[in-house]
Amino acid sequence: MEKIKVGIIGPGNIGSDLMYKVIKSKHLQMHMMTGIVESEGIKRAAGLGFKTSIKGVDAVAEDPEIKFVFDATSAKAHIHNSAILKAAGKIAIDMTPAAVGPYVVPCVNLDKLTDEVDFNMVTCGGQATVPIAHAINRAADAEYVEIVSCISSKSAGPGTRANIDEFTETTSKALRVVGGADRSKAIIVLNPADPPLLMTNTVYALVKNPDEKRITESVNDIVREVQSYVPGYRLRLPPVIEGNKVTVIVEVQGAGDFLPPYSGNLDIINQAAVAVAEKLAVKMLGVK
Repeated sequence: MEKIKVGIIGPGNIGSDLMYKVIKSKHLQMHMMTGIVESEGIKRAAGLGFKTSIKGVDAVAEDPEIKFVFDATSAKAHIHNSAILKAAGKIAIDMTPAAVGPYVVPCVNLDKLTDEVDFNMVTCGGQATVPIAHAINRAADAEYVEIVSCISSKSAGPGTRANIDEFTETTSKALRVVGGADRSKAIIVLNPADPPLLMTNTVYALVKNPDEKRITESVNDIVREVQSYVPGYRLRLPPVIEGNKVTVIVEVQGAGDFLPPYSGNLDIINQAAVAVAEKLAVKMLGVK
């Protein structure tokens, strides 16, 4: 079966986990891992037989076989990388909060995005909570959504910690732009508990048309859609409706491909990114 070759920029935890997810894909073929130093991630990819480089973005831009590029660097780096990848005719899937291209949450708006060359995966908290915000909004018209995303300190690497401000701003905006809320707020909590806890996301919403049946059905439907590409995504607290206030809690258990299962925050954004790439590959390959 023909596959689309992909490259990954950034051989850290996210990039390494992405590599293992791409290896399992039916429509994507892992081709190159690139960074800027001879890191453990580079050595790991080389040990699996893939091309590697320490030339960063230039390496994937110069390789004509690569069609899709996952950028697992930082928001600042992706702003630089995006223009190079676009000029090289590559489709970028941005794992950072840079948001050069449109926000994409696969189960909510991927089908509406056409002819894009840079897809922004929002944040891990965005991938976990925007679907719930969308489900509540379509059922009850959300005037305000606030989310609290709690992740294990052990699953928050230097990239996550360096992008905390971008995380809150990007997630909050995505709750409006993609989730449909009129107003929004996002908070991230790094939990130092040992043993590490699973990623937990609490969504609070104030709605204009509180209808318990419609809200519950809408949330259950979206959870099933997310589970189609993130099997470890599940409701911890089904919708609780008190007047015009709705509360939902979801947790995410990682697949354990490279990272431990408690790193659901990294797993969900990677699973979502691969889901985007696979859908684009199906279209490119003309597969039904």
